[in-house]
Amino acid sequence: MRAEVPILLEQLLAAVDGPAKDEAWDRLIREHSDLLLRVARLLGGGHDASMDRYTHVIDHLRRDDFRRLRGYVPSPHARFTTWLVVVARRLCLDHMRLRYGRTRAEGALARGAAGTRRRLSDLVSQDLDDVRDVPDQDEEHPLARLAVRHSAACLQSAMDALDPDDRLLLKLRFEDDLPAREIAMLMHLPTLFHAYRRLNSVLARLRSAMEKAGVEDSSG
Repeated sequence: MRAEVPILLEQLLAAVDGPAKDEAWDRLIREHSDLLLRVARLLGGGHDASMDRYTHVIDHLRRDDFRRLRGYVPSPHARFTTWLVVVARRLCLDHMRLRYGRTRAEGALARGAAGTRRRLSDLVSQDLDDVRDVPDQDEEHPLARLAVRHSAACLQSAMDALDPDDRLLLKLRFEDDLPAREIAMLMHLPTLFHAYRRLNSVLARLRSAMEKAGVEDSSG
């Protein structure tokens, strides 16, 4: 299936400077304003902080003659809205770094990513529980450490092989801890049940990939 540039984006990038371009920009933002606002709220901090991030996103999407929007490349594996959520989320994190400092912002991001992998491991590889429950890491058996590293590497490899939409789904659910209803709205899924079904399908694929890599699920 051939992917195409969304018509509103195509009209914006084709418009000449002046009222026509301003009108095209306004139409594009009106179309995706709710989506960008929801992304801006993901990092919390209340209404004012969310609106600051939203304004930051809008400003940077427009800068340098829409440089970021011109970087969009259509893909049959990810919709424009998926790409836009990822770009907006990165811009929100940039705003957080500017406001609170790189160390604090990246520390929060790293904790979120680690939490994602940990929670996914809980779902796709139940047999890691005993290893993670070892109280003293210095006394942890070398084979146990190797098992954890192997499982983590296999999980990362399986996640890297997913489509962008599915990676975003996992990030929204396990890193940002969003409910299914909010995920459905962000990803333009018809209902929250579609979000649940898609999440279950992605987890099943991860579990299958882990099993093929030799990470067995002891829950069976």
